[in-house]
Amino acid sequence: MIPQESAAFPDSNEDRDPEDLLDAYSRAVVDAVEAVGPSVVSIEVHPPESPEGQPVQEDPRRPMGGSGSGFVFTPDGFILTNSHVVHGAGDIWVSFPEGLRYEADLIGDDPETDLAVVRISAPQLNHAPLGDSRDLQVGQVVVAIGNPYGFQATVTAGVVSALGRSLRSRSGRLIDNVIQTDAALNPGNSGGPLVTTRGEVVGVNSAMIMPAQGICFAIAINTVKLVAGQLIREGRVRRSAIGLAGQSVPVARRVARFHRLPVESGVRVEAVEPDSPAQIAGLQPGDVIVTFGESPVRGIDDLQALLTDREVGVESALTVLRGVERLHFKVVPRESKPAG
Repeated sequence: MIPQESAAFPDSNEDRDPEDLLDAYSRAVVDAVEAVGPSVVSIEVHPPESPEGQPVQEDPRRPMGGSGSGFVFTPDGFILTNSHVVHGAGDIWVSFPEGLRYEADLIGDDPETDLAVVRISAPQLNHAPLGDSRDLQVGQVVVAIGNPYGFQATVTAGVVSALGRSLRSRSGRLIDNVIQTDAALNPGNSGGPLVTTRGEVVGVNSAMIMPAQGICFAIAINTVKLVAGQLIREGRVRRSAIGLAGQSVPVARRVARFHRLPVESGVRVEAVEPDSPAQIAGLQPGDVIVTFGESPVRGIDDLQALLTDREVGVESALTVLRGVERLHFKVVPRESKPAG
C-alpha cells in the first residue's frame, strides 16, 4: 500500500505564503532595503571648466569627473555623500533608480571627515531615517546600498566587524570612530548608506582596503549628523583642535569607581602632534581623556562635539587617566586648519 502524502509536507512551494519562504536573515535585509533603498541616489560629477570652456584639472590626484553614491536624508532634498565624490566639482547630477535626474548644488563639503551635503530642488522626496551609531554592536547585521561601477541600487550585506576604528582621510587627518564592516564595497559605493535591519542609517560608506576582501569602512552617523548640520548652516565646518589622534576605549569599572568618574569609557590618545595644544598641556600617548571642561567624554563623538568653534582660544580643563592615576590639565584649543 502506498502511503498518502501528508498535508504537512506539500510537494511544491506554490501554495505557501511568500513570507514563509524567506528566512529571518533574508527578511531583515529585504525590510532594510525597502525602507532605505528609494532614498539612495547615484551622483555623477563633471569637472569645472576654464573660461575657454576646457575642463580644469586643479588637483592631479582628482580624476576628471567621476561618480559615487548618496542618499536623501530630508524630504526637501538634502543629500549626504562623501567629500571625495564632489570636492572641486563643476556640475553635479543626481539620479534615482526609477530614472529621475536632477542637477544638484553643493551645499558644503568637509574633507577632514570625508563628508559632503548637496541639494536638489524636488518636493516630497523619500528620505532615509538616521539612527544612532552608539547603539551598534560588533557582529550586528548591516546592509550597504550604493552604485558600484555604475550598477544602480546594488545591495550587499554583512556584519559590523569592529567599532572605533581610525581612518586617514584624503586631507591627511585621521577620521575617528569609524565603523568597519565586511559588507562588500566597491568604487562607486562611496557616499551610500550603511543600514541596520531596522531600516536606520548608521554610517556613510567611505572606503575599502584594496586588495583585501571584507575590510570596508563607514563614517559613523553620529559624526555625520554633527558635520551635516554645520555644512547646512555655514557651508563649511569651523572647528577647534587640540592636536591629537584618539580612539574610543572602555575604562575598567574598578578604576572608574575608584576615581568616581561619570563615565566608564573615554578617548585614548594615540598620537600627539608636535607644538600642539595637547603637547603644550602635557598629554602623552596612552592617556585616556574622560572629561573636557565640565562635560564627560564617553568617546570620540563626545570630544568632537565639544571641540566647536566656541572653544578656540578658550582655556579648558581636561581630566585624564594615565594608568590608574587621574591627572588634570589645562588646554587652549586652536582653530583647526581647513583641509584643501
